[in-house]
Amino acid sequence: MSAINIRGVNKTYDGKTAALKDITLEVEEGEVFGLVGPDGAGKSSLFNILTTLLLPDGGEISLFGMDVIRDYKSVRQVIGYLPGTFSLYPDLSVQENLDFFAVMYKSSIEENMALIEPIWKQISPFKDRKAGKLSGGMKQKLALCCALIHRPRVLFLDEPTTGVDPVSRKEFWDILKSIRSQNITVMVSTPYMDEATRCDRIALIQNGKIIGVNPPQTIIDQFKGKLYTFQSDDIFSLMQVLEKCPLDCNYYPYGEHCHIAFYEDMDTAMPAFKQFLAEHNQSHGEIQAIQPSVEDCFIEIVQRNN
Repeated sequence: MSAINIRGVNKTYDGKTAALKDITLEVEEGEVFGLVGPDGAGKSSLFNILTTLLLPDGGEISLFGMDVIRDYKSVRQVIGYLPGTFSLYPDLSVQENLDFFAVMYKSSIEENMALIEPIWKQISPFKDRKAGKLSGGMKQKLALCCALIHRPRVLFLDEPTTGVDPVSRKEFWDILKSIRSQNITVMVSTPYMDEATRCDRIALIQNGKIIGVNPPQTIIDQFKGKLYTFQSDDIFSLMQVLEKCPLDCNYYPYGEHCHIAFYEDMDTAMPAFKQFLAEHNQSHGEIQAIQPSVEDCFIEIVQRNN
């Protein structure tokens, strides 16, 4: 059964800025579904519509058969939402925030403690601390407890790990894995491409359009080029020089390295590329073949479709 069904959804701001363009998606019950894309791609706009906070300009959306617009009151009873910015009450303690949301949803902490216990164990030592004084990772864990306290059927997480340290990011995704085992559908948006591999399926979104939907490994397997990486002493100069490269390739900086994908026979392309670099006085490290990541796949799809 589909938990979320989205058909032809559009959203425009100020009558001219198109945030969403004919979005069509289907999320299955019980899966962890990722919406992956850069800032400004339309992720938050879609989440605000799905959580009944924003009206679309057109299209149809249903959650477990309930129309998001017509049945919005019923929809709000079966969803949990963790927005991109901290939205709890900073002057209330950790315990007081959790108590408040339990009462608001006509639930109780005791009733659903089994669901939130793995998270609550980590934050309960700070239960008397004001929420505004928590670290970024602890704030997100508290917000997740509050979003789960009524045992929702669907949990929406809008960039939940943005600004959170790497250790807390890993812990957060481990928590999501345990939530999935409770038969709760999770839809999560993220700008971090490495997090996409933790999802069952992902939708790649760019400029308000869905440019691909598949399991992460399927997206990686569909990478069309032959990908290489090498270190450069002057990555900025290298990027300028590569604009003149006559080979059929895509390239982009990756820290101190350059990732480059070729779409030609490598027996002739690689010698030609090394000669091109030498002719333009570009010193570099060893050029090594690598397996693409979801981020590499996203960049390939965007660049090859432009």
